[in-house]
Amino acid sequence: MKINIRHLEEKDLHVQGKLPAPELDLDEADELVRARLPLNYDLTAHQAGQEVLVSGRLETALDCECARCLKPFRYRVSIAEWLLHLPAEGPEKPVVKDDVVDLTPYLREAILLEFPQHPLCDGACAGLPRRRFTSASCRNAAVSVGPMAMA
Repeated sequence: MKINIRHLEEKDLHVQGKLPAPELDLDEADELVRARLPLNYDLTAHQAGQEVLVSGRLETALDCECARCLKPFRYRVSIAEWLLHLPAEGPEKPVVKDDVVDLTPYLREAILLEFPQHPLCDGACAGLPRRRFTSASCRNAAVSVGPMAMA
């Protein structure tokens, strides 16, 4: 997702659309969370002196696996008031090529920060069903393993 900062000299730039999930490159970020759906964005870029401010709304949904029961579920990400400051100088200055700034790394970071740290299908999820062992099943397990050799 790129914007031409020269166009901001005349007026604010409003952009909206969908960014395909592969362009965000989020699939390797977490083994329980997958970004497969596009990112919906509705953004306005504004020039403030030499700096650029980008604000707006970001929305997507993440395909997750519950950390307790491994059940798949969808986690909605909605950032209603996203704000990005692009300074004109310093270490945080964005790379500008032919007056164009790529916002994709900033969008990626915003979504990564919204990933659930411990995804749960439900706050009350009890996890995987516990297997009840009977004394017979315990004996069979011990026999199949065999006696331990003592040194």
